[in-house]
Amino acid sequence: MLKIFYRTLMIGSLAMPLCAQTDYQPSPENLKSRQEFKNDKFGVFIHFGIYSMLADGEWVLNDKNIDHKEYAKLASGFSPSAFNADEWVRAIKSSGAKYITITSRHHDGFSMFDTKHSDFDIMDATPFKRDILKELSLACQKQGMKLNFYYSHLDWMRTDYPLGRTGHGTGRELKPDWKSYYTFMNNQLSELLTNYGPIGAIWFDGHWDQDEKPDFNWELPEQYALIHNLQPGCLVGNNHHRLPFTGEDIQIFERDLPGENKAGYSGQDVGKLPLETCETMNGSWGYKIKDQNYKSPKELIHYLVKAAGKDANLLMNIGPQPNGELPAVAVERLQKMGEWMNVYGETIYGTTGGSVPPREWGVTTEKENKMFVHILDLKDQALYLPLKDKRIKKALMYKDKRPLKFTQDKSGTLLHLPAVPEDIDTVVELQF
Repeated sequence: MLKIFYRTLMIGSLAMPLCAQTDYQPSPENLKSRQEFKNDKFGVFIHFGIYSMLADGEWVLNDKNIDHKEYAKLASGFSPSAFNADEWVRAIKSSGAKYITITSRHHDGFSMFDTKHSDFDIMDATPFKRDILKELSLACQKQGMKLNFYYSHLDWMRTDYPLGRTGHGTGRELKPDWKSYYTFMNNQLSELLTNYGPIGAIWFDGHWDQDEKPDFNWELPEQYALIHNLQPGCLVGNNHHRLPFTGEDIQIFERDLPGENKAGYSGQDVGKLPLETCETMNGSWGYKIKDQNYKSPKELIHYLVKAAGKDANLLMNIGPQPNGELPAVAVERLQKMGEWMNVYGETIYGTTGGSVPPREWGVTTEKENKMFVHILDLKDQALYLPLKDKRIKKALMYKDKRPLKFTQDKSGTLLHLPAVPEDIDTVVELQF
């Protein structure tokens, strides 16, 4: 069992930890959450904030070198009148996704919730004066959806955050004070884990901002201990592009499947914790008006299947419009994914990556005494599987349960398909 690392957190001040979480032993609640997370396989990421108003992505403050005082004025006009938490959750749930991860505070420092530790938040700085995270939390609880919070470790607005390798052009007067900033972050995390019901995970980002300072101490063990103390079942993930640190419960890969590094963010080894890969539905995380390059339903389904074949979850991102609506194209894509999951969900949920590793033609997933062969790209009617240690009792076309001919010997198994596969994903069920 976890020790109690923190005493009650007083508003405005951070209690000192009794000990660091250097010898982290996950609690039974945490281990249960890890297994549920692995079983869920599919979540939806949401990047939403005042940056959405500029319609140029979530990094616009940094990328355009906007003065922080001018950028802050966006809050006074932020009023996403079309936001409807129930509709968001309903649309996302229809896709087959099991959880939502939303930005509670991104690198621009704006808090999308009612915080007592900053006035730069949705309740104090905007005319909207509605706590989006609270409404989303209630909608998730009502509809049986899990809710996770993204939280930025860096800040391009606050003067007490020590300058890293980003945010140099915002014009703020720097007065670095790590104790002040660290206390601020942990006070906000305490609010998120106290006032918004059960939280599935805290998803950190920004550790890489200080990677030019090898001795920079983020004091993560103490921060992770705070989270696990407040909600023992809450998972901790950090998008630092490295093997997980002590105290983390999941390993995150950005824009790449585990073991791949096509985008240049995920060169780390694959560890033993539950895995998650995050990817954008179009090309950007936050809403970008010129980015209509949405992935096709086939591409999205293939990414989900390939992630499952590598024993990983897919966290697929959507950037809501400034008015609070999910883009119509994104909703349509969610519906298409949901239609596919309604038929093939059994071959994804609760599975592990199959004993036949990913191949050019597709992947395999497994559950109990079944293997699901996901054929994504095959120009033949025969498929060889190097299954030497498992004896197949029955082979079926998953969609209609038609028996499938196969030949099995000591070297492996040859599946004889009725036709060259043309579906988005032709799934064969093998029973052992």
